[in-house]
Amino acid sequence: MLFLERGFANVSIREVADAADVSPTTVFAHFPQKEALVFDEDDEQRDKLIASVRNRGPGVSVHTALHDFYLAEIAANVVEHGDAVSRRFMEFLNATPALRDYAARMWLRHEDALAAVIAADAGVDEPSPEVRAYSRFVLQIQILASESDDPVGVCEAGFAVLTDGWRAVERSLGASV
Repeated sequence: MLFLERGFANVSIREVADAADVSPTTVFAHFPQKEALVFDEDDEQRDKLIASVRNRGPGVSVHTALHDFYLAEIAANVVEHGDAVSRRFMEFLNATPALRDYAARMWLRHEDALAAVIAADAGVDEPSPEVRAYSRFVLQIQILASESDDPVGVCEAGFAVLTDGWRAVERSLGASV
């Protein structure tokens, strides 16, 4: 809450430690850098992303499972925190370059895990270049959605491009681009 009230750059680690009634050393023992204080669910998010592929229902494609996971996460965030708080947090995040960059790097760290679970699902030992590219593109959709005032619209557009490929985009624009 300190960050939202005063801005990320205007709050020191000492102030965070004082508010939590711990020492700054204790803060750094649990959070390797200041930005990590804002994003405390990295492992949980990776696990949920992987589970969306691994635990999908019969007949549900990887692509559909990831699409549905993203939409469910957007909705869950609004339900948990309310639309106003969710929007305020996203505005705060996007207005703070260090946090925006950290969030993107954090999310893209899941690329290897996502590619591995997709490859395993397909019965192959190693992700192909196509699986790696797909994994990166899917993760980029979440980053774009988090930077948008319309995360659902961006999510839908991103998955539509991946579903139909660039040729569909060309058709929708009426010309080769």
